[in-house]
Amino acid sequence: MTDAVSGAAAPGRRARVVLVDDHRMFRTGVRAEIGRTEETGIDVVGEADDVESAVRVVAETRPDVVLLDVHLPGGGGVEVLRRSVGVEGVRFLALSVSDAAEDVIGVIRGGARGYVTKTITGTDLVNAIFRISDGDAVFSPRLAGFVLDAFAATDTPPVDEDLDRLTQREREVLRLIARGYAYKEIAKQLFISVKTVESHVSAVLRKLQLSNRHELTRWATARRLV
Repeated sequence: MTDAVSGAAAPGRRARVVLVDDHRMFRTGVRAEIGRTEETGIDVVGEADDVESAVRVVAETRPDVVLLDVHLPGGGGVEVLRRSVGVEGVRFLALSVSDAAEDVIGVIRGGARGYVTKTITGTDLVNAIFRISDGDAVFSPRLAGFVLDAFAATDTPPVDEDLDRLTQREREVLRLIARGYAYKEIAKQLFISVKTVESHVSAVLRKLQLSNRHELTRWATARRLV
């Protein structure tokens, strides 16, 4: 068990962890925070910044826990989960800036054992990793309600085939466009270039067969995505 006060591991307790996030500086910060093995018991054995590298690193290292970002180039965290089904003994904990209900429910249905946001402290993250390694489920308090509501429903919500055509990143851009953000503001918030935002918007319009951002906003509003 971990020490709830200091976040230090019990003597001899270790967890092998892979970090999956497309922001290198964030991975560096997490590694510095939790990767002091002698203090925390966490051994960071690999990193990845997109779906392809994540699937490869998970298969090669077979960690105890994967800290998985929801929005990744190549299909998102759900795609990593789907393609890692055959890797035995690995558990996934989503670690994301997003607190959107569809993101939480999507990765949990995909097989993740928990979901915490990036506001979590280093101590709490260490504790969460060991709990996930032990087979527990871990959620940031506000997010647990999303999961309970989703799985308590008597009927499974219908699949939105149009929305399913979009990648996680495209959904994120869609939501921000529908909220009235300018391309430059979206680029700054998502740490991507304006050109990349434009590419995502073009892809969304093409996939949804819409003509402009005004139609896109109406489409998103009708589905309560805003």
